[in-house]
Amino acid sequence: MAGKRLGLVDQPLVHQAVADLAAGRDTREQLLAACRDERSLLAAEPMRYLHALHTAGEPEWVAMEEVPDVLPLWKQYAATLRRWGFSVWTGILNAADYGVPQTRKRAILLASRVRTAGPPPPTHARLPEPESLFGLGRARWVSMAEALGWGATDRPVPTVCAGGGPGGGPEPFPSGSRKTLSDARDRGTWTPRPDGIVLQSRREGAGWAARHGTRDNRPADAPAPTFTAEAHRWSWSLRSNNQANATVRSIEEPAGTLFFGHRANECTWIAEPRAAQPDAERRATPEPIRITAREAGLLQTFPADYPWAGNKGQQFSQIGNAVPPLLAGHLLAPHLNRPLNPDDFTLAA
Repeated sequence: MAGKRLGLVDQPLVHQAVADLAAGRDTREQLLAACRDERSLLAAEPMRYLHALHTAGEPEWVAMEEVPDVLPLWKQYAATLRRWGFSVWTGILNAADYGVPQTRKRAILLASRVRTAGPPPPTHARLPEPESLFGLGRARWVSMAEALGWGATDRPVPTVCAGGGPGGGPEPFPSGSRKTLSDARDRGTWTPRPDGIVLQSRREGAGWAARHGTRDNRPADAPAPTFTAEAHRWSWSLRSNNQANATVRSIEEPAGTLFFGHRANECTWIAEPRAAQPDAERRATPEPIRITAREAGLLQTFPADYPWAGNKGQQFSQIGNAVPPLLAGHLLAPHLNRPLNPDDFTLAA
């Protein structure tokens, strides 16, 4: 679905490759010459593994995950696996139904030679369902606020950077750094020393000085302007990209699907007025702030200290392409004959 969506154009060729591989014929080299995207036939690669393993009397079980548009291909895989003696289930699951703070929908294939394949029972729902005679009930979807550890009155807010000046100490944030909501929360608010340090903002835009004053017209011993005292005025939301139809979710809800790779797909925190405010106050709305890898990883249910590798772009690529560990745990636990311990997937930082 990404980019020019040539994978959709190549779907018939992928289906043909899967059918041929299931029969023990590898025609990928010929089919690749007709593909519009050289990566399309990667979706047929699992069948090469499955055919080789099936010939050797394996595997005992199979689990696959992909974007929802791959479901027709999973159904083709399922037909082959059933002929080989597997019980198979395919369908679309929403990660939020399994405690992931993200409404990430994915096409799933589960197959087994030793048990009836089926989706794991959901543990969460948009609205909580109490325990009854018909089941254990379901908890409410996990919100971003819960996952990131933001309480109702402990909401991260952006602070103003201090520019280094004569006699001034180091800046609370390194020069040129991109401040984040996590930075603001971890470091707290900041006030300048009363010796004339120039107040600056690298994020508030050109109108910041006109709204708040500069070194020339603001008392040196005045506190640095922050939004901390007015945190109750704003409600933070996560915007999935900068396109007009981007998904925007309140911090009190699960995130939309996290995906990264192109600048248009960058997730950002945006502040919205909680209630009607005077025009002057509306103009002071904090500007969007890029989500951090740590925050994105938490919303995927990775531990806060997970060692993402590479540069920032590579880290976000890993996060966006990953299966949420908590969802994976629900999918794999029955096949591994292990109980799923929710404590293994701590969402709080």
